[in-house]
Amino acid sequence: AFDAYTYFGAHIEGTGVWFRVYAPAAKAVYVIGDFSGWNRIRMDHGYDGGVFTAYVEGAKAGQMYKYLVEEQSGAVREHCDPYGFAMEKRPAFASIITDLYKYRFADEEWMAKRDKCYDKPMNIYELHLASWKNKKAVRERKEGEEMYFPTYEEIAGELIPYLKENHFNYIELLPLAEHPADCSWGYQDTGFYAPTARYGAPDGLKKLVDSCHQNDIGVILDFVPIHFAMDAYGLRRFDGTALYEYDNKDVGESEWGTCNFNHSRGEVASFLQSNANYWLQEFHFDGIRMDAISRAIYWMGDPKRGVNDRSVAFIKEMNAGLHSLNPTAILVAEDSTNFLKVTAPVEYDGLGFDYKWDMGWMNDFIEYMKLDPYFRKDNHNKMTFSMTYAYSENYVLVISHDEVVHLKCSMLNKMPGYPDDKFRNLKAAYAFMLFHPGKKLLFMGQEFGQLREWSEERELDWYLLKEEKHQDLQNFVKTLLHIYTKYPALYAADNDPEGFEWINADDAYRSIFSLIRKSPTKRNNLLFVVNYTPVDRPDYRVGVPKKKQYKLIMDENGLLDKPKIFKAEEQECDH
Repeated sequence: AFDAYTYFGAHIEGTGVWFRVYAPAAKAVYVIGDFSGWNRIRMDHGYDGGVFTAYVEGAKAGQMYKYLVEEQSGAVREHCDPYGFAMEKRPAFASIITDLYKYRFADEEWMAKRDKCYDKPMNIYELHLASWKNKKAVRERKEGEEMYFPTYEEIAGELIPYLKENHFNYIELLPLAEHPADCSWGYQDTGFYAPTARYGAPDGLKKLVDSCHQNDIGVILDFVPIHFAMDAYGLRRFDGTALYEYDNKDVGESEWGTCNFNHSRGEVASFLQSNANYWLQEFHFDGIRMDAISRAIYWMGDPKRGVNDRSVAFIKEMNAGLHSLNPTAILVAEDSTNFLKVTAPVEYDGLGFDYKWDMGWMNDFIEYMKLDPYFRKDNHNKMTFSMTYAYSENYVLVISHDEVVHLKCSMLNKMPGYPDDKFRNLKAAYAFMLFHPGKKLLFMGQEFGQLREWSEERELDWYLLKEEKHQDLQNFVKTLLHIYTKYPALYAADNDPEGFEWINADDAYRSIFSLIRKSPTKRNNLLFVVNYTPVDRPDYRVGVPKKKQYKLIMDENGLLDKPKIFKAEEQECDH
């Protein structure tokens, strides 16, 4: 099933609510809540394969509830509803009866025109809602002091103008399913169908997505189909047995201290693929980025342990179904393996994703940029190697949250040299990202040169924009992204080898790269020359494809008010 949430969970009907939960090994299940004074109501267990049901007269939206699951051993444990549409704020864990269909979207125009952006610009701003802008957050809180979480509506009011001003046309939100630990960033979930209460009610999230759409901004959500949090009130041993997870600890627990989903069970597959479809259908998300897909492809993510055939089959079946139900939605894989056909259609034996994060490019690119310029000549291939496989999949070039945490430094502090050198290096780095084929993703704060590593416990260091260097970097990135969205040469042929041509990929000694990005219309092709050493090359000559005039529209200082004109000379070859 892809719509299991329309049956399971708490559904308002008439003057009461239907509660349905799947617990096939349980001796008995009770529902308790505000509507019963938290006294037990025994649920009926018919002959439908482990489903417990109860209709509670007088129950209504906004009331809290839990399930009491009595195991065969006699132990009774409290659980939130696996299909609950809302939960109270952690550390409490009661589910909340919610009218799923109350909100009315006004984004018909966007939904009618959206597509997968294969030949359109996709410029993604990845963000964690609580730590983007949070004026009310205390920068250095006392131990145990609660962080302020802005509402979805408050975030939309500031975020949308910022995105439009800086030419981002998509956002990607770190997971918003309910989770107990702030430090997990949403990747260890307990309430897969419940938007986190940290930012308000589910309708607030719908309004955020709706507002983005009305401003021509797409919204992608991180989705976690591989593992779940171990908290006893969640999915772990839900009916006293390993219902959602593997019973074998060797494959049942992940490196992150979570339980791995057992994708070979049909009820687990239905739970997860219905969850993905739920976010797309009910919240109008434009895409799903699926976390840790390497752990689905290989047992525990280790190629030496072999392919997990059942999980691979699950991914294929889920993606095929999601595409059928949501033809214009975008499915993105976070996958660091070299497994073939990740973005090929399922009917051609692919996994069925539309895009894959290019982790290989990201690692090589960052390692090159971290080097002192003197040593770059010996590592020139780190910047060119990605073009040998650039068309094997549909890629998104990513500088994500994972690259600016856990002592990895912010992007600015990865750069070598004195402060001025760092800014110039980062400009050159972002220029390379711009002209390389593939859609783009940049994590929040890196566009203006965040100095500290990202932390979910504080807002970004916006005060840095009072300094000229950080303002200048932000304006430079803004200009790059303006050029990206303006010129089809930079996006329309991302998956076509004819859209990219090296002029000189072998100038390792001087660490200079020159190339052309070509538009399918043959108009407004762009020529890039980027120097990755702090050595001026005033006499540097660049080959060009035609003898004509060339306009210099941008240098490291940004767009030129009056483009400089250069005329190609005819010698042994054009220059």
